[in-house]
Amino acid sequence: MMMQAKTNAVQTKCFSVQVADTILSKSQDGYHPGIANKWGYVAGMALTALTRTGDWTGEARYHDFVKRHMDVFIPEDGTIKGYSLNEYNLDHVNKGKNLLRLWRETGEERYAKAARLLAAQLTGQPRTSEGGFWHKKIYPFQMWLDGLYMSSPFMAEFGATFGEEAWFDETAHQLLLVERHTRNPVTGLLHHAWDESGEQRWCDSSTGRSRHVWGRAMGWYAMAMVDALDFFPVLHPKRGQLMGIFERFAEAALRVQDRETGLWYQVMDCNAREGNYLEASGSCMLTYALAKGVRLGYLSGIGRKSVERAFEGIRTHFVTEDAEGVHLHRICHGAGLGNRPYRDGSYTYYLGEAVVSDVLMGVAPLLLASVEMERLAAETEG
Repeated sequence: MMMQAKTNAVQTKCFSVQVADTILSKSQDGYHPGIANKWGYVAGMALTALTRTGDWTGEARYHDFVKRHMDVFIPEDGTIKGYSLNEYNLDHVNKGKNLLRLWRETGEERYAKAARLLAAQLTGQPRTSEGGFWHKKIYPFQMWLDGLYMSSPFMAEFGATFGEEAWFDETAHQLLLVERHTRNPVTGLLHHAWDESGEQRWCDSSTGRSRHVWGRAMGWYAMAMVDALDFFPVLHPKRGQLMGIFERFAEAALRVQDRETGLWYQVMDCNAREGNYLEASGSCMLTYALAKGVRLGYLSGIGRKSVERAFEGIRTHFVTEDAEGVHLHRICHGAGLGNRPYRDGSYTYYLGEAVVSDVLMGVAPLLLASVEMERLAAETEG
């Protein structure tokens, strides 16, 4: 039985706690197997979501959970277990966002050292001719939207934490450059990736853009933008431009929002095409980012109704609840481009990836969206 959205702010607030506690309930001896097992970007996103839950509810147990899981990887010397700088992999930066707050709150130098190690990676990250970060060293001259979430909010928060203003310039450069190269001038949507060399079989050799607009990639970029803006100085010369780009992005995303459900499709430039399906992780990411943009005034031309409709759609069509907690369904397990076996970025490819339930790739964005919708409701009613 699908759950219907709850409109009462108090009831809705309970939902974020239910999602967060479902994540915590999977722990064994105090450690979640999907978060404590490796230094990974999905685990990093989950810890960020739990930090937001702790801030919102005022419950220290969520912050304690985050610190306990970060400490698995950060010994006293400030190294990072399981991390290799020489891979130059943007995915490895995402979990480092949690280091910055831990350093501010505890003053423990190991957290600052580990954060500076990740910053050193970004300083040396291979780049396109215009200075855009390669997504990974193994993907020459390729910028993926995924990588903007992994790196941009970290850079902005790092700059704010340590007073190093050059990181704001770098953050703005990366966000604006990838948008310029992946944006479809007809739809306004951002394609999954861009290959400057035009060599990959997954791209259009004339534009370098990948063939399609993947819903979760749009979500990655939206979250990157809204989270990075949290730390930008008001007087930074690119702040207004970033908000303008975000506004344009949001308008494009809302034009392809499903009218019946308020959700978004796995392949966002092929809504009506046979086989396409409404996908949970991208829908949750976009709902989170748009709701936060509305709440903080980054999106001046978009009202609450679009994000409320999206969140209601998530609760109605993707979520079930039982004695074990909250379950999220219809999550694309993973998608990428190139590598081996080769992922060609075709419509058939995106539709062929596994669809799963309850993985953190979807549950973490659900938690982020839940907290943000509750904050939006509370601030509006207040």
